[in-house]
Amino acid sequence: MLWIILTAAAAPLQVARNALQRGLVGDAGPWGATLVRFLFGLPFSIAMFAVVSLLTPDAHPDPSVRFWEAVVIGAVAQMAATGFLLLTMHRSGFAVATVMQQSSLPLAAVLGVFLGDALPAQAWGGVAIATVGLVTLSWPKPKDVKGSPSGAMSGLASGLAFAVALNGYRKAGLALDAGHPIYSALGSLGCAQVIQSVLLGGILFAVRREALRAVMASWKPSLGAGFFGSAASACWFGALALAPAGPVRAVGVIEAPIAAAVGRRLFLEKLSPRQWVGGALTTVGVVLTVLR
Repeated sequence: MLWIILTAAAAPLQVARNALQRGLVGDAGPWGATLVRFLFGLPFSIAMFAVVSLLTPDAHPDPSVRFWEAVVIGAVAQMAATGFLLLTMHRSGFAVATVMQQSSLPLAAVLGVFLGDALPAQAWGGVAIATVGLVTLSWPKPKDVKGSPSGAMSGLASGLAFAVALNGYRKAGLALDAGHPIYSALGSLGCAQVIQSVLLGGILFAVRREALRAVMASWKPSLGAGFFGSAASACWFGALALAPAGPVRAVGVIEAPIAAAVGRRLFLEKLSPRQWVGGALTTVGVVLTVLR
């Protein structure tokens, strides 16, 4: 199924973006690094939408009030989620932050039910097992308990905000042009990134201009983060236009072992045997979620 392929492709792209963004936190701060994802990703998103528009001459977009409500909610929620994620990386490490973010898995599934998406019993079982695996992965060591609450809380906040964003973007894609999901997904992505760039850029201009200066000064790595972020978001948006947020997020947890490998290689972080068990449980949960 196409949505599985798109989600699987999004995972390594997202890990690459997160790794590049983490290096920008020191000078630009978490919110400056968050702006990088949207501002420097916007040109790539516009280019991708232009190509898809040329390939979809029969598209009939409907930018209704329902569409704008959904895309604004998704944009603001994603902006908050990214900032919380970067803050968690700074406090608790790269791999742990990525795993804590995966609390968006059960939250996205639950929110999707309230918005009209139905999941079969097997998918709910997969979501539950994957959630247990993620909790096992992220449970802090005794020596880290003292410093972990703030990182855990910001990680959970990131997960909740991502769950809201996922469902918001799904509704936006369906509202714009349900008959052309890829066209609709990239159109929603471009609108969201314009909103995010203007909103967060304006806030930083008003309260923390040094962060804006740091972002512009580091434009070369920012372009890399923007490209990977835009490519990952395009895959996410496309998958969400084709399937409910819960299953999409479940497949997306394959980013956790990728992040662990990156964290071990680049940031000298290690996973314990318990965390490897958690990773195995998560894998079983993903398989159950996608099987039909």
